[in-house]
Amino acid sequence: MSPTGRYAPSPTGDLHVGNLRTALLAWLFARSTGRAFRMRVEDLDRARSGSAERQLADLAAVGIDWDGDVVVQSTRNVLYAEALETLRERGLVYACFCTRREIAEAASAPHAAPGAYPGTCRNLDDAERAARRASGRPPALRLRSAVDSFTVHDVLAGEWTGLVDDLVLVRNDGTVAYNFAVVLDDGQMGIDQVVRGDDLLASSPRQAYLATVLGLQPPTYAHVPLVLGPTGARLAKRDGAVTLRELTEDGVAVADVVGMIADSLDLRGARTAAAMLERFDPAALPRHPWTFTPARQ
Repeated sequence: MSPTGRYAPSPTGDLHVGNLRTALLAWLFARSTGRAFRMRVEDLDRARSGSAERQLADLAAVGIDWDGDVVVQSTRNVLYAEALETLRERGLVYACFCTRREIAEAASAPHAAPGAYPGTCRNLDDAERAARRASGRPPALRLRSAVDSFTVHDVLAGEWTGLVDDLVLVRNDGTVAYNFAVVLDDGQMGIDQVVRGDDLLASSPRQAYLATVLGLQPPTYAHVPLVLGPTGARLAKRDGAVTLRELTEDGVAVADVVGMIADSLDLRGARTAAAMLERFDPAALPRHPWTFTPARQ
């Protein structure tokens, strides 16, 4: 497959300025390096009616185009099931009956790796598994990992080594877990460049390791600084007029929204995605968060 980047929103509501900025950066990274650019709707968890359509319309409005059809995760359950069965056949899947509270308590014990699943259910025998099933608690399915850390390459952060544990593949409600789905989707779509917010950097070693287990080549990452709201916390819809629809309703032109995002990337004066692309240089990107003050609070 040809080199490809992507953007993958979850249809839980309208995209805010921070989402649009990250989407533009993903598009800029891809197009400036001669890559194709794909769009994927990640709707496995929860989706609001009409949200995906509005999100795609907003992305197109700020000048983002993409190649091929939009990929929708909820149509890909056969892919996930086949990959899960392959891992089962290799002895790399086990049932986990732990509650979130039990995991948190075990993970806070002395000598436990911060944030790591402690492996409570990893080596249960048949009788122990049967007893837990008899309790009526449905299990999640976890990967039996062979490493506890993995190193990824990030264009902005450099070589970055992070935690790997027995990550969840399928949640106890039967829903395919985000980490499993995103790795399979990226691999099947030929994604070799992933651009996203730097709050997700810590999850990249888990995903890259899982890719290698599945026989896939991990992508190159670029984790970009977040957009903050007026309180200094990560920008959220509760901060006021932060979506494209809200801003335009307040009289802010789409070109002005693009212009604000361009200014935050030191691409001052650009008011279209195409104009941003003409001047885009990943090495010159600001490495600090951008604070966005909504027009209406």
